[in-house]
Amino acid sequence: MTAIAVTIAGSDSGGGAGIQADLKTFSALGVYGASVIAALTAQNTRGVTGIRDVPADFVTAQIDAVFSDLLVGAVKIGMLARTPVIKAVADGLIRWNQKAIVLDPVMVATSGDRLLAPDAVDILKRALISRALVITPNLPEAAALLDAPIARNETEMRRQAERLLALGARAVLMKGGHDSGPESVDLLVDATGETRFAATRVATKNTHGTGCTLSSAIAAGLAKGLVLGDAVRAAKAYVTAAIAAADKLAIGTGHGPVHHFYSWW
Repeated sequence: MTAIAVTIAGSDSGGGAGIQADLKTFSALGVYGASVIAALTAQNTRGVTGIRDVPADFVTAQIDAVFSDLLVGAVKIGMLARTPVIKAVADGLIRWNQKAIVLDPVMVATSGDRLLAPDAVDILKRALISRALVITPNLPEAAALLDAPIARNETEMRRQAERLLALGARAVLMKGGHDSGPESVDLLVDATGETRFAATRVATKNTHGTGCTLSSAIAAGLAKGLVLGDAVRAAKAYVTAAIAAADKLAIGTGHGPVHHFYSWW
């Protein structure tokens, strides 16, 4: 049976993040990718110059078209800019009884541009966090969700993950890529304990789309039947290699993308 994953996220016109990064990741990992576009952005490697919302009823139409026909193994949720769209996505996931959900609470782009409206944060927490199998915030996103300072070490990362579990999340992957030090450490925390995933930090400015790529790689693993811990481990290895190969590409003049097809090109 063909493994299928769906990304529900925003489009990145520069191709490095969002829907485009998700579909590249699915393809690189041997998973058929479908998509529900929830927002449009005008952006490149230097930043975001515009955002246009997709009407909530058309987000619903895309969800119903995809899930009524394709046997979906996992769902990745990325950029959802506005409250009506978040509600439409939550309702659609309930309607189609989706369980293997990876929620990447995209709030700010690599360039620093804000992608989630401030008034949508509360509905994101109430409507989607409790429905996700795992949420994958980076350190600034976790801090924003909790209205707390950014975690400075693994102890604080663990405490913030536990607070996010209290909001209803079944598992939290705290991504330490924004931290400093020789290692990039992610912590997967759930009700049974925690697992530490560490990789040597790669010195490059070309990190656009890393969060999107990691979350979609986890979804790809779930779609292929991996349990969550194994899916995270495989995704971490894939993203680390994609970052390490990023400088082989020459894309734009700002924060370039990771190399999704490093094994193929």
